[in-house]
Amino acid sequence: MAPWTERLKAKLGEASSTSITPHAPATPDPAAPPPSLPEQLWNQAYDQVKTGDSSTVDTYEKILSARLSQKDADPADSSHSADLASQLNAIEQDPDKRWKQMCQLVQDGLHRTEKNTNVKHGMEDGIQAATAMKEVVGRAMQASPEAALAWVGVCFALEILMNPFTQASSNRQGIAYVVSRIDWYWNLSSLLLDENMTEAHSQGLRGELEKIITQLYAKLLLYQMKSVCYYHRGRLSVFTRDLVKLDNWDGEVSDIQAAEAAVQSDLAQYNTLSIRTRLGSIAETAKSQNAKLDSISSTIREQTKQRERMHESSADAKCMADLCSIDPRHGKTRIEETKGGLLKDSYRWILEHPDFQCWRNDPHSRLLWVKADPGKGKTMLLCGIIDELQKSMAQTGLLSYFFCQATDARINSATAVLRGLVYLLVDQQPSLISHVRKKYEHAGKALFEDANSWFALSEIFTNILHDPSLRLTYLIVDALDECIVDLPKLLDFVAQKSSISSRVKWIVSSRNWPNIEERLERAEHKVRLCLELNAQSVSTAVSIYIRHKVLQLAERKKYDDKTQDAVLDYLSSNANDTFLWVALVCQNLEKISRWNVLTKLNAFPPGLDTLYERMMQQISDSDDAHLHTQILALVAVVYRPITIKELASLAELLEHMADDIESIREIISLCDSFLTLRENTVYFVHQSAKDFLLAGASSTVFPSGKEEAHYFIFSRSLQAMSRTLRRDIYGLRALGYPTERVEQPDPDPLAASRYSCIYWVDHLSDWNPNSVNHKIPLQGGRAVDTFIRKKYLYWLEALSLCKSMSDGVFSMAKLEVLIQGRPDTSVLLELVRDARRFIMYYKQAIEKSPLQVYASALVFSPARSLIRGLFKEEEPKWITTKPAVEDNWNACLQTLEGHSGYVSSVAFSHDSTQLASASGDRTVKIWDVSSGACLQTLKGHSDDVLSVAFSHDSTQLASASGDRTVKIWDASSGACLQTLEGHSSDVMSVAFSHDSKLLASASGDRTVKVWDARSGACLQTLEGYSSYSGGSVISVAFLHNSS
Repeated sequence: MAPWTERLKAKLGEASSTSITPHAPATPDPAAPPPSLPEQLWNQAYDQVKTGDSSTVDTYEKILSARLSQKDADPADSSHSADLASQLNAIEQDPDKRWKQMCQLVQDGLHRTEKNTNVKHGMEDGIQAATAMKEVVGRAMQASPEAALAWVGVCFALEILMNPFTQASSNRQGIAYVVSRIDWYWNLSSLLLDENMTEAHSQGLRGELEKIITQLYAKLLLYQMKSVCYYHRGRLSVFTRDLVKLDNWDGEVSDIQAAEAAVQSDLAQYNTLSIRTRLGSIAETAKSQNAKLDSISSTIREQTKQRERMHESSADAKCMADLCSIDPRHGKTRIEETKGGLLKDSYRWILEHPDFQCWRNDPHSRLLWVKADPGKGKTMLLCGIIDELQKSMAQTGLLSYFFCQATDARINSATAVLRGLVYLLVDQQPSLISHVRKKYEHAGKALFEDANSWFALSEIFTNILHDPSLRLTYLIVDALDECIVDLPKLLDFVAQKSSISSRVKWIVSSRNWPNIEERLERAEHKVRLCLELNAQSVSTAVSIYIRHKVLQLAERKKYDDKTQDAVLDYLSSNANDTFLWVALVCQNLEKISRWNVLTKLNAFPPGLDTLYERMMQQISDSDDAHLHTQILALVAVVYRPITIKELASLAELLEHMADDIESIREIISLCDSFLTLRENTVYFVHQSAKDFLLAGASSTVFPSGKEEAHYFIFSRSLQAMSRTLRRDIYGLRALGYPTERVEQPDPDPLAASRYSCIYWVDHLSDWNPNSVNHKIPLQGGRAVDTFIRKKYLYWLEALSLCKSMSDGVFSMAKLEVLIQGRPDTSVLLELVRDARRFIMYYKQAIEKSPLQVYASALVFSPARSLIRGLFKEEEPKWITTKPAVEDNWNACLQTLEGHSGYVSSVAFSHDSTQLASASGDRTVKIWDVSSGACLQTLKGHSDDVLSVAFSHDSTQLASASGDRTVKIWDASSGACLQTLEGHSSDVMSVAFSHDSKLLASASGDRTVKVWDARSGACLQTLEGYSSYSGGSVISVAFLHNSS
């Protein structure tokens, strides 16, 4: 017998490249050979299915038509996901023409199977699965090519089995069963109905048996069709359970098996032993094929799961990398190294202290607050506690900690604290990452960095604390007083969450600040440990520290006994139990020659402030006093620690040595009583040093006032940006190059001006605009006007590269407010307003692709936009036909996107800084009016939120919902303060009284309720509305006198 491919080609002839045409009427071909008996039965079965379930067949034929026209591909490939609803059904009505189409589809299916098999070779054990799959295909193709109708389903079925995660398990098993028995089905009609092989007495039963076999074939075809339709369900715009019974795959296979049984029941009385033997042999082969297919499917599923696990591990790693702004473990190591190492004897006393023991051992003591004045060693004390907890706690326990530092923007915010704590918890118990991933998969890295990050992280952290699998956990936060951003939120969070579980214990430290004490006082089960009240223990610890430092000095400087004893006595007498004072004096003694130590020793006065005064005087008396003072002034007023290159661009006296980094490092080292360098970034040695410069030494460091220092930085920032900013500064070239793929070049052309790009307007704003020495630069050659006219688009590109577009929006809003109302600023004001509209409109596009500022932003700007006119030459030259645009900016200032349901209500806060929106997605969002940033998402309602209103003091927000409740929220923290229950239908509207003491709600239950906004008590229920027009009360309002 010739190979099946040759027989197929012989029958197809030159007509194998079938073209797609609409349904044509059947026209018999007199030259065509008559169809074989199996082919007749398959055609009858196909027509029977078409008559009985036309919608399924029509959908199936559209899928086949798409494959014929080569539009089709793997459904998982989104590039070939066109809606099949518009696909023309090109399958022929004429059986012979239809057969040719099916043969073409078989060839295409085998090619796809081979291609898919090659892909699976890259998987573990993939070769074995691929070999078995080829055997199945080869076995199916050994039969006659006339069975193309059935083989099309086989090819599609094999494709489905090679992608096992696309189907339900029961459907996949059914497909394997049907495919494995295709040989049995095909030979069934040939053997049972062969006139030469049937016994004479059974001739009369032939017609009945043909009917039974045709019904079996029809069920087989319908099952294949439904499986294919389900596989391609993502491409069907209308896909209903009526089309494919998703929950009845087992029933469908049972019907097929019942039809098989009906055929087999006649087998014993109808056919010869040889026929039964041959069919039995084929059936045994089918069982073997079924087992192989099941094995293949299982293998592929397991390998796919392994790939998914690998993908999950990769996704987890990316999530952790984005979560970690700075590893708290590295921060602890840095602190210990900076302070000369951790002395166990200096902190051992606290481990035996009754307050610490109470916190450690009493399950009801959840929070330990260590408080003291600056320099008393709180940070090193907590470092020691961390080390001891790590040694003593069980392997199953968790320890997470964070060290705040006011002078480092990366670690001086409430959000940074939660990021660090969550990072260490997940790093130790990886299963906890599920709480992070739930939100991370939707928002990406922005989850940890945008305006709403505090609320997202606090929710994540709370969910972790409630996780039943969370092990015994210690949480430690040092220097709460150095949390500059959102400290009240952090304090409230600690106070609230410290009582969640006896398995979670907190330690926090801070200065003796009343505002910290006031908020932590709300915490339950707390222990307060004041170092000033433990003077003897602290004094002993400082004495140990002094002996350690003096011994180091004696070894390095080769002190004799007399000098060593003198230094030890002086430090012990004047330290006043302050570690920082000892450290600063020893640092200065390092610079003094051994022979001059005794003479200079008395120059170091006791007390931190007096010591700082002495050091400031030394700087003032030096030859380079003006340079050092300028550096101190700059570092004291910048909004974050700056790098050496940024300092060189801002300090006029360092400009000539911008490329001489080592010289600048040497100059900074001469200010080491106040400043220190870490990784080429300038920091204060301690927050108390900065506090002294801003207060105690203000007249020396800022002889013209702090405002003048801000103006100086503003002016130098514009100069730095004007020198460095240019188009495509990173050489991205492609206009659509995504920000997420940008890698910072080395050297970085933005290194010197990165700080200036973000903060130049802030410094202009903090400069006193009423100063007699300066006026805000106006139009013409003045700095701001010139910068916007010449560098504005380059600045926006730089902001995108710095991932600071939101800062740019805030800056332009602040600049507009700064200029408004001043005389002779109308031209500049018009320019700034146009520039602000430009960044507000195109923020998202530029944020995603920096160079879009020169493409979509310019091209779609209004024709009369000033920015568009100024930068017209930057538009892409290849765009010859420009889109039609409006002449001027329209009335829409911003479009705020983020809700997943309809928006039912909006309300401005009465100070006009925020906007609240209520949505059918059951949330309330609070937006910043200036930037359009989403500040908070308030969740808690179980039905659509229908109305929202701010209190008149803008501190609270009320929301009304279809869940029949009203909620009152803290507008600052997002905390739900009250849930007011009492209405029996949807609450349609809410309103605060003008004194913010009362709240009214209108409902579909035909009542209005008046509530006490503070206590949540219902004061009145106003009834009397009729059932006319449904009876719902849809709106409510107070008189201005709140009555």
